Amino acid sequence: MGWIYVIIGGVLEIGWATGLSLSEGFTKPGPSIITSVLILISFYFFSNSMKLLPIGTAYAVFTGIGAAGTAVVGMVFLNEGFSLLKVVFISLLIFGVIGLKMSDKEENDAGRSY
Repeated sequence: MGWIYVIIGGVLEIGWATGLSLSEGFTKPGPSIITSVLILISFYFFSNSMKLLPIGTAYAVFTGIGAAGTAVVGMVFLNEGFSLLKVVFISLLIFGVIGLKMSDKEENDAGRSY
């Protein structure tokens, strides 16, 4: 269940990070309200994930999902420019997050539980 919480929180982070841009420094009321609500919900799920997962892994996955997802949203929907190098580094970030999750599973299998 901890992984579900951190994934939901990370996906919501994509929404609020994008909303920060669209709110233009919280000067637009609609995007500002949506962004604020998404921040609260995102951190609710993230904080619940840390009850069940190691903090370092949970935080890395949370921010990795948010960073990679926000970069993709920026390239695809906000005309922030696309380059092969960006895709390579986003892929490295995703593989790093997957590696952290896999290494946490190995530690849990060795008798360590959260």
